[in-house]
Amino acid sequence: MIRVTIDSIRVSLLTQHRVVVLRETDSRRYLPIWIGPFEADAIAMAIQGHEPQRPLTHDLLKALIGEMGGTVSHIFVNDIHDNTFFARIVIEQNGQTIEVDARPSDAIALAVRIEVPIYVETHVLDQAGVFFDEEEQTAQEPLATEESEAAEPEMNEENLSIFRDFINKLDLDEPEEGSRKE
Repeated sequence: MIRVTIDSIRVSLLTQHRVVVLRETDSRRYLPIWIGPFEADAIAMAIQGHEPQRPLTHDLLKALIGEMGGTVSHIFVNDIHDNTFFARIVIEQNGQTIEVDARPSDAIALAVRIEVPIYVETHVLDQAGVFFDEEEQTAQEPLATEESEAAEPEMNEENLSIFRDFINKLDLDEPEEGSRKE
């Protein structure tokens, strides 16, 4: 597994779709994951330190895990199928490790609240990660061979191009303080 941090949450000005962008800690490789607007707001609120008047779903989950004697050790994005990402929440309780299936957006929103590490399985980053620095991309990508081309159908590249197109169209300026709707 590879440790990542939350680089940003982006909103397309054209479509209003949200993307949480995870960044590999030791590289300029990024993992964009489409998420819903409520989850994007939940993650952004926690990152900015805003406390809601009433607990949001992720705050409720945090409290429930704690009340049941568990602690979240980390979360990880463990798979991708047909452009859908999957995640796991790893909970330690009474000497046992419990893994709970979750949407990445919910797992990330919980991780931000509990301040635990976020990881991504290597094969997920290899399949869906993108580089914004072309020099680094060229230096780190292995040269294609006939065998690797057969194992990696061109369809994967076409399917992921929607992420690249979306990211390239994003307004990368940080929003002004107070411009966000509550």
